[in-house]
Amino acid sequence: MKKRVSGSSLKSLRLSLRFIVPLAAALGLLAIAAVPLVDRLTMHWFMRDMDIRSRLIANTLHDQLVELLQQENAAKVRSLLNRAVQDERLLALGYCDRRGKLLYKTPAFPEALGCPAPPAADTEKGQVLHLPQGAVHVAVHPVGVPSSGAGSLILVHDMSFVERRSEDTRNYIIAFFALLGVVVSAITVFVAHLSWRGWLEGVRAMLRGEGIVRPFAQPAVEPELQPLVGDLRSLLRALDSERRMADDATISWSPDALRNLLHKQLTGERIIVVSNREPYIHSKKGDGIEVHRPASGLVTAVEPVMRACSGTWIAHGSGSADRMVTDRHDRVAVPPDTPEYTLRRIWLTKEEENGYYYGFANEGLWPLCHIAHVRPIFRSSDWEQYREVNQRFADAVVDEADSDDPVVLVQDYHFALLPGMIRRALPKATVITFWHIPWPNPESFGICPWREDLLEGMLGSTILGFHTPFHRKNFLETVDRYLETRIEHESSTISRGGSLTMVESYPISIQWPPPWQGRQPPVAQCRDELRRELGAGPEHLVGIGVDRLDYTKGILERFRAVEKVIEQHPELSGRFTFVQIAAPSRSALDDYQAFDAQVHALAQRVNQRFSSEGWQPILLKAEHHEPEVVNRYYRGADVCIVTSLHDGMNLVAKEFVAARDDEQGVLILSQFTGAAHEMHEALIVNPYHIEQTAEAIFRALTMPPFEQRERMRSMRALVRDFNVYRWAGRMLLDAARVRQREKLSARIRRNQ
Repeated sequence: MKKRVSGSSLKSLRLSLRFIVPLAAALGLLAIAAVPLVDRLTMHWFMRDMDIRSRLIANTLHDQLVELLQQENAAKVRSLLNRAVQDERLLALGYCDRRGKLLYKTPAFPEALGCPAPPAADTEKGQVLHLPQGAVHVAVHPVGVPSSGAGSLILVHDMSFVERRSEDTRNYIIAFFALLGVVVSAITVFVAHLSWRGWLEGVRAMLRGEGIVRPFAQPAVEPELQPLVGDLRSLLRALDSERRMADDATISWSPDALRNLLHKQLTGERIIVVSNREPYIHSKKGDGIEVHRPASGLVTAVEPVMRACSGTWIAHGSGSADRMVTDRHDRVAVPPDTPEYTLRRIWLTKEEENGYYYGFANEGLWPLCHIAHVRPIFRSSDWEQYREVNQRFADAVVDEADSDDPVVLVQDYHFALLPGMIRRALPKATVITFWHIPWPNPESFGICPWREDLLEGMLGSTILGFHTPFHRKNFLETVDRYLETRIEHESSTISRGGSLTMVESYPISIQWPPPWQGRQPPVAQCRDELRRELGAGPEHLVGIGVDRLDYTKGILERFRAVEKVIEQHPELSGRFTFVQIAAPSRSALDDYQAFDAQVHALAQRVNQRFSSEGWQPILLKAEHHEPEVVNRYYRGADVCIVTSLHDGMNLVAKEFVAARDDEQGVLILSQFTGAAHEMHEALIVNPYHIEQTAEAIFRALTMPPFEQRERMRSMRALVRDFNVYRWAGRMLLDAARVRQREKLSARIRRNQ
């Protein structure tokens, strides 16, 4: 207790000193400047008083002195002068004749003074002289004697009292400023403490709830704090992020850690994941059935979480053999070799798929959110299908839930309405929605005719996650623009209709290490195999790009950069090949068909321009590749190029880094990806700037091994520490906190 009091007193003393020390220094400087000024003023006043006094004495003695001088009565002149100097301030008197001879003087008249020159005719001011006996004031007044002409009466006043009074004045001034400093400091500290207490109360009001806003009360913020509210909110968010990161650092994020978190924080709930794309696709191949994983960042990220937590994954069954392997409840255990969770498939008609998936989701929301150079298309018929399919998936969630408060992970823009539908059917459910693509600014989102419906649906979430703080901020501003809600920016929560939604940024990642990492050949073998495939020698340089065939991925810009680097560096001709793996995507849409044609045409043009016997600069592989095959390309390449024009995160960048256990290879990364905000050691480029990207390619191909190692080592540490289990764990922890708070609020309302 004593230590706490002592610490509090020390803090109070330090706070007081922050006010007192500058104030004391300022007052001290002011006193130093004031003392000489006061000295000059007092000296001026005393000189004027001495002049008046001398003139008065001279006028008083004049007539009597003239009479005695005429009588030449020396004894009476000396007697007159001696009687006059009995005044304690008048030190001495003397009389000089017109020839400047001192005829009469009192005993104390300074020998060194003699007969001073008379003053000018237009002034009667005296002067101060510093003699051995001290400073004196000397005044000379004419005395008119008719018989002998005009002489001079010299009056010498002692100035020592002036010095004593000046010193007293200086002491008074210093004492005055000292007292003033004490009084002003006391008042300042008192007022500052009162103001500081008010400010602290305002800050405490913003901090109440430990980062989660009070659902039923508006925090009281002092008016003086209003100009600082924005900065304080940013600071609080930064501190909250640091706190959560510190919490995360105490956990080694792994499948076991994720399972333990579910058991402790969410009472062992099984997770229900909802996505459009299924993690495994069964397709007919001859007389058999082939199983493969789709080219999807969502699947790459979420599938390891499901393996760790078990549960049910609800998705659209799109494979040609999907129905053949499911049971009568449309379920199948996956992965096929070692089943760890259940895949529940939803069957859509061709009309539903065209309206919900190809129409509203990918002709409307996809270009809208990516701010791509493709105009969004919104049709009422597509909207109806989108709404109906969302309801189909909501019904499936209710069927699969084994309690009234399941944990549901809703994935991506295909299901913006789903959280609200689940909330209406299962009010106690914990709904975590993650938006895998960017979120546009409010003006852009306002294009959508059903913007309010989409936002209301998303606010059915307990937790709503985005890749970056920028996308989170855009969403909050969009809700603020189009809905009547209460938004608390310091806790990043939205309150609407009595329910609370936490909106946060959760940068997604990948599994570490990849499950096939141990089965991969050594990097040297992957390099040799890749170059044999290209018909090139061991020193041949290889770049790799892995994307869906989508207009947001910057594939055309990438090919132009490859063309430019060969044009600027002819020595790369025949020595460098860029391999583009481009999985076909949404080929039923006209925009994607046109983009596919553009990609093939550009690759053909560049190859025709530079190809020589047995070599072409671009190898376009527009077909699906399994993750393990893609991983071998990563390990065998010298550089990986990611040039997305707008992307949420882009996990290709992290997959490439995870694959390079040799700590070699260079990542070129678009500044418009979420990954660019984390992986600063990559070569960051603006993909629209073709020359800049070309320069980055050349730099990557010529980068010395030691620099590659330093960059890759740092990026691998980031991907290892911030893996997909940490991504899911942070969302689940936040969901558990909100869930506990809502239960407490409900209990309080019941007791009121």
